[in-house]
Amino acid sequence: MMKRMIMLGLPVILIMVLIVLFVYFMPNIKMSFSAGKHTVDAIDLSTHGDRIYFLNTGSADAILIESEGKYALVDGAEDSDNPRNFPELIYDGTEDYVVDAIRKIAGDENGKVVLEFILGTHSHSDHIGGLDTVILDDNITVKTAYIEKYDESKINSHEITAWDNKEVYEQMISACEKRNVPVIHDISEETFSFGNFTMKFCNTAETQSTEPIGENENAIGLLVEKNGVRAFLAADINNLDGDEDRLAKEIGKINLLKVGHHGSKSSSASDFLEATGATYGVICVGTGNSYGHPTDAALGRLDDAGITVYRTDTYGDVVFYTDGVTLSVPD
Repeated sequence: MMKRMIMLGLPVILIMVLIVLFVYFMPNIKMSFSAGKHTVDAIDLSTHGDRIYFLNTGSADAILIESEGKYALVDGAEDSDNPRNFPELIYDGTEDYVVDAIRKIAGDENGKVVLEFILGTHSHSDHIGGLDTVILDDNITVKTAYIEKYDESKINSHEITAWDNKEVYEQMISACEKRNVPVIHDISEETFSFGNFTMKFCNTAETQSTEPIGENENAIGLLVEKNGVRAFLAADINNLDGDEDRLAKEIGKINLLKVGHHGSKSSSASDFLEATGATYGVICVGTGNSYGHPTDAALGRLDDAGITVYRTDTYGDVVFYTDGVTLSVPD
């Protein structure tokens, strides 16, 4: 009987030991932020090209632009720290993945990188949270940083009390000060050259709303063009206050759309999609995210517009090449 009791007890003891080990080591387990299979490791980087890299950073944006050996970064994805120590703001940050990808793509023979500019599209942690890590990395030199000043007096009370907009903005500015990176707050909408590309910042005007807004309504877009092949990186621009309606006329026809606000229900209005006429769309989104992005409503409108959609949660890192005549995505 004693021998039988010992034998019956061994599986229970083993299970308990396994549970203890799992709980003990669980904080060190990195949860996968996406199921996508394509990575920058598979890209032929032996020659320079005109490319836009949509990095697979879960429900966050980090977009690297390359032309004639020059590089720029639009947003830096989510960070791992939690400056306000709010339980609901604990995220699996991807700032280290962004830094590693930048160094693989843009690094010279010594692993050093020069970014001509970085753009913080707006002060949400899933867009600028990782930029301080990029700026402070010893192997990365940032020549210029663009970000509009964060004005909390115009932001709705929910974001002020529950989110960390102010903190991530201040972390980015502090990092720029430490590395002597010039910061441009008053962002011009004049076109400028970047390698073979022509670029233009959009939606930089201060909101005229008399009511508190979300920081998404301050998001800056970037129009990128080469010989008539055009891409619009929409950050978190949506149509809650008519931004898409207004920008559609300014942007005109495009070939590629970085879908606004991760495919939320308030982004990608039918009129906007029809007016801009994109062939391809990229949605930066994480697997099983709590926001339900991309929404069925946004996906339906994109499908109705005949747009071929690439999602980072299923595809991985999405890279578009252009020769100034066509756009292509490697298999």
